[in-house]
Amino acid sequence: MKLSILGCYSATPRIIAHTTSQVLETRGHLFLIDCGEGTQVELRRHKIKFNQIKHVFISHLHGDHYFGLIGLISTFRLLTRETDLHIYGPKGLKEIITLQLKLSNSWTNFKLIFHELSSKESELIFEDDKVSVHTIPLDHRVYTNGFIFKEKPFERKLDIEKAKALNIDKAYFRKLKQGADVVNEDDEVIENSAVTLDGKQPKSYAFCSDTAYKEDIVPILKDVDVLYHESTFLEDHEHLCVKTKHSTAKQAATIALKANAKHLILGHYSTRYGGLEGFKSEAETVFSDVLLAEDGKTFTF
Repeated sequence: MKLSILGCYSATPRIIAHTTSQVLETRGHLFLIDCGEGTQVELRRHKIKFNQIKHVFISHLHGDHYFGLIGLISTFRLLTRETDLHIYGPKGLKEIITLQLKLSNSWTNFKLIFHELSSKESELIFEDDKVSVHTIPLDHRVYTNGFIFKEKPFERKLDIEKAKALNIDKAYFRKLKQGADVVNEDDEVIENSAVTLDGKQPKSYAFCSDTAYKEDIVPILKDVDVLYHESTFLEDHEHLCVKTKHSTAKQAATIALKANAKHLILGHYSTRYGGLEGFKSEAETVFSDVLLAEDGKTFTF
């Protein structure tokens, strides 16, 4: 998995602080997660092949998380895109985007397929043979979801020399990689473990967008490899979390600890602060493996 942060600040975009957007690259997919204003410029700046994006996940309908979407769709149209684009987001997003396209007479020459979300329970919204994506119901001022991306198990590694020594026809190699036992040319059953090793360990990534502290999401996040959790405020401004429905860095770290996450990435910082080290310091009083999202930063895990 590779995570590219295009923007990780709250509220309004600035020259040196872009609003929320990131790209998760996993198992042949490029997933765009949120699409704040200027996302397509940042995609170009960081040389991400955005024409390969087929799935966009929008957490909620606050502008700093989706105002860049209509611009990206319009650019795809101008570039004569033909591939379908799937958009997962709150009910109402289809109406907003469709109205903009209608009033500007800018209908796309590719299919826009909206998957509008309204459930307050976690649900499966995307799945293929390599990856699954579930929602994470959050607590914000409007209907909001996070998303958890889970790789499915990789194929097992085949020891070809052992397989040949045990007289296994190569026609069965594929089945062995998929974990099955097979019968060799001497009509003997060969156990899978005799000729294969474990494949790569599948990874998981959870994106928790704007939310107040919400402990009941912990079971959904259990044992996640990497958790991105909003941390708009430091402890001095914890009182602002109540009315704005945001979290502090320390609260984000508490969720990571309770979920037994391996790594925590902080983001969605308020621009009232002069730097980011305070977020890391406060989170580390609770959770040890804390990373800071920064515009243009890439994480590989």
